[in-house]
Amino acid sequence: MRTFNIHHAKTHLSRLVDEAVQGDSFIIAKAGKPKVQVIRLDANPAPQKLLGAMKGLYTLPENYEEIDRELDKEIERLFLGEDAQ
Repeated sequence: MRTFNIHHAKTHLSRLVDEAVQGDSFIIAKAGKPKVQVIRLDANPAPQKLLGAMKGLYTLPENYEEIDRELDKEIERLFLGEDAQ
């Protein structure tokens, strides 16, 4: 991969970006130390996951509130001991 100092990259940025779009990525260095890598972004990025994408795949039992209260009591018993009311 080619490396350019920052001054050269600023001077030829338009040409370098065009080359990166064609798939020829490069590194920009400052004082001889690599700082950033310039790469082409995908034209068609993967679709983002949407909230609710799993809607309908799982259902709650009719008595989920009762189960939730029982679990709360069990958790409280485990934290506070057997004698907790």
